[in-house]
Amino acid sequence: MPPADNLMDKLVSLAKRRGFVFQSSEIYGGLGSVWDYGPLGVELKKNIKERWWRSMVHEREDIEGLDAAILMHPKVWEASGHVAGFTDPLVDCKHCKNRFRADDPRIKGTPGQPDAQCPVCGSRGTLTAPRMFNLMFKTFMGPLEEAAAVVYLRPETAQGIYVNYLNVLQSSRQKIPFGIAQIGKAFRNEITPGNFTFRTREFEQMEMQFFVKPGTDGEWFDFWRHERMKWLVGNLGIRAEKVRFHQHTKLELAHYAKDAYDIEYEFPFGWNEFEGIHNRTDFDLARHQEYSGKKLDYLDPATNERFVPYVVETSAGADRTTLVVLCDAYHEEDVAGEKRVVLRFRPTIAPLKAAVFPLVNKDGMPELARRIYDDVRNHCNAFYDDGGSIGRRYRRQDEAGTPFGITIDGQSTQDGTVTVRDRDTLAQVRVASDRLVQFLGDRLRG
Repeated sequence: MPPADNLMDKLVSLAKRRGFVFQSSEIYGGLGSVWDYGPLGVELKKNIKERWWRSMVHEREDIEGLDAAILMHPKVWEASGHVAGFTDPLVDCKHCKNRFRADDPRIKGTPGQPDAQCPVCGSRGTLTAPRMFNLMFKTFMGPLEEAAAVVYLRPETAQGIYVNYLNVLQSSRQKIPFGIAQIGKAFRNEITPGNFTFRTREFEQMEMQFFVKPGTDGEWFDFWRHERMKWLVGNLGIRAEKVRFHQHTKLELAHYAKDAYDIEYEFPFGWNEFEGIHNRTDFDLARHQEYSGKKLDYLDPATNERFVPYVVETSAGADRTTLVVLCDAYHEEDVAGEKRVVLRFRPTIAPLKAAVFPLVNKDGMPELARRIYDDVRNHCNAFYDDGGSIGRRYRRQDEAGTPFGITIDGQSTQDGTVTVRDRDTLAQVRVASDRLVQFLGDRLRG
């Protein structure tokens, strides 16, 4: 494996070369920390989201799905504390145009004064006085750009769940404990974005809010903490030694949290969080009850007891989870004296499941390969490649993370069998073409 300091450079290069991730608006010089998912990237991310949804919603009877709007009533963000608490004092360097938090320990001197020194370019007297900076993107609803028309792009998806809690509870006829799951876009005007798709200004969240009776929150918190780690290792195939829990200290806990754990991955740039499990108590529902004037308490039909539910939250970044999967899958190895780069995705989440190759473009092989390709792609996402040597085609699919390569050769035209190459073991077996779909299906289940 390459050293950590250049692994990210290699991964970013591969991501563009193979069509996983492109910089947004690249032909115009790009837009800072905004990324587009290419043909393979969108498939990988979609597969991860679909497996999350299946495990959270389809495989459980106590969790319902939701898709709340990005634009919400401004009072939602007042009640949640984002309007008051989602601002930071920032300073700008007029020379190098970099922006910093006013409390950045690297800043020497007093921002706004001649003695202040920029921590990047070293210029003195070029740092502006601190100014408040809102992390929420602001826009206007309606034709007039005035204070009364201000709305925000949501900085998280959770609030859309809280304000719909009663709607879902009543329409689904669920009883507490139950959960609401949502996958959706969120936006934060991050001060220091970076590390490829790890910290971006536009991102996607996979969140589930589980509503419980006060007093049972501790056991549910422990349940979901272990359930999420089990899912990441068992479902996505992330190496267990590369993930760990980090419990928030009292200084790290958010104002609404009773307890919180991050799930961290050992990225090439160090251990960093990509999913969190939080005991949010009754903070959110109580605040929305106060600000909206609507009763959000719950009547327990078994005990006739009324209470505002506590919330145990599991919150994962879809983009960060995709980056985890990419980093974890990346391998370099020596094969017969040549370097092989391979993405060892679990087959169930690989963007492409199989690639079909005619050994040469003659002797009936392309025609048979096309028929086999059409049959395979009716059952899974597949790719057809007839360009270059078979070795080069294998290497391209190794970099794409395709688990199976199917080669049609001279023997195939004689007896209808094909060669199936395993991406990870490099083992090759002959399989009858009329049993190929079943052969692949057996290996792609899970």
